[in-house]
Amino acid sequence: MSSPSLTGAQKTRLRGLAQTMPDTQLIGREGATPAVVAQLDRELTKRELVKVRFTGGQDRHARAALHATLATATAGECVGSVGHTALFWRAGAEGSKLLA
Repeated sequence: MSSPSLTGAQKTRLRGLAQTMPDTQLIGREGATPAVVAQLDRELTKRELVKVRFTGGQDRHARAALHATLATATAGECVGSVGHTALFWRAGAEGSKLLA
C-alpha cells in the first residue's frame, strides 16, 4: 500500500505533533537491519507517527540514505529530520487519524 504524498502543511502539522513525543526507536551502528525494519513497521501500524533517533554515529549522508531505505521498506514517509532524529509517518488502514 502506497501512501499519498503529503503537502507541506501536513508535514508541518506532523512535525508539530512530534515535538513532545519521546524517541520511539533507536537505530545503532548496524543501520536498517530486518529487525529494525520490522520494529519500525510495527510502530507505524500502532501509532502512525514514529520518532527515530540514530545513535550509530552515521554522518548526515548515511542518515539520509537510512531515511530513504526505512521509508521505502515500511511504505511510509520521512516527514522531517533534524540532526540525529527523524520522523516517519504512515496512514493507518482507515486513513490518517492525525491529519483528520
